[in-house]
Amino acid sequence: LEPQGPAADIDTAITQEQIELVIASQLTMPDDFTVHPRLQPQLQRRATMVAEDVIDWGMAEALAVGGLLMEGRTVRLAGQDVRRGTFGHRHMVIVDKETGWQYKPLKKCYRDGGKLYVFDSLLSEYAAMGFEYGYSVARPDALVMWEAQFGDFADGAQTIVDEFIASGEQKWGQRSSLTLLLPHGFEGQGPDHSSARIERFLQLCAQDNMIVAMPSTPASYFHLLRLQAHATVVRPLVIFTPKSLLRSKKAVSNKAEFTSGHFHPLITDPGFTGPGIRRVLMCSGKVYYDLLAHREKHGITDTAILRFERLYPLPFRTLPPALEDYPEAELVWVQEEPANQGAWSFIAMNLPAIIQRPIGGVTRPASSSPAVGTHQRHEQEQRALVEQAFA
Repeated sequence: LEPQGPAADIDTAITQEQIELVIASQLTMPDDFTVHPRLQPQLQRRATMVAEDVIDWGMAEALAVGGLLMEGRTVRLAGQDVRRGTFGHRHMVIVDKETGWQYKPLKKCYRDGGKLYVFDSLLSEYAAMGFEYGYSVARPDALVMWEAQFGDFADGAQTIVDEFIASGEQKWGQRSSLTLLLPHGFEGQGPDHSSARIERFLQLCAQDNMIVAMPSTPASYFHLLRLQAHATVVRPLVIFTPKSLLRSKKAVSNKAEFTSGHFHPLITDPGFTGPGIRRVLMCSGKVYYDLLAHREKHGITDTAILRFERLYPLPFRTLPPALEDYPEAELVWVQEEPANQGAWSFIAMNLPAIIQRPIGGVTRPASSSPAVGTHQRHEQEQRALVEQAFA
């Protein structure tokens, strides 16, 4: 096989007409279909959030998938409880409360052979992820996704990740565009519901073998999924998806972000530039919103926050020019995870060569466990972490 080059920027926007059709699919059910009364308001809210420019994660995903179906693409999603979504945010398949009829609202978006497959899999990460890997190899034209209930559960398929996803192209010239959706974030839910083991995936990254991303906004996630479907470069994609951000009023996007543009590996902080900035915090995912809340609460004006929406490949094109706005500032990587976990070891080893500057780290102390066992202790640690980032 010919070597693949870096992925190019691709316009992944959709039109107003596509958005309206996705909204209609969420609101208009078959005449004899009875939606559960607790679900009906959630579906109706999807139209409201578009009108009010506060699109959340679940609607962003529906827009991404619906747009691909209208473009004749096949989309396949499998995993434990993926039809509803483990956190009740998706509802890609809904059930008639009277008859048990299972209905996919996005069927209304089928065009030119596009089709949606959504399956709740058996409780086996190894078997299910392995099957989806094989499916993605056989159907390179489809967006094939496997989702873990919690990102930690992907540990049960570590053989598939090591032997196939990370190294299949190097060993056999076998290319896959499988997308893994791994819910990740320290929410005080204990050791087994916290960490998708970012460090393990990043340790396997080399030679552009896969993309590893932790998007912080619904629009960023939307463009990432559509880029994976339309990219001319075929490689696996690992997305660390949120939990609490699924319903956060801060983590929303406006309609214009879906009708224009493309995926941005780095999100800068335009309101915080110039000689007055003494520190630049770099981070990825949910911790950004904790840092932002602290900065706003305390009126801090000398600290900028940059978001890495993609961890591998690192934003080697966009980060160096962005840091030119902060020639004298201290650079700090901030993460929720312990020092021996998360992205810190990968960042510390690879980022200085890209930016030609030293970088410090703010993390939880190194730990043999992904997280503590009590919510109270978690909150104490999180407050201390954020305060240390601004200290």
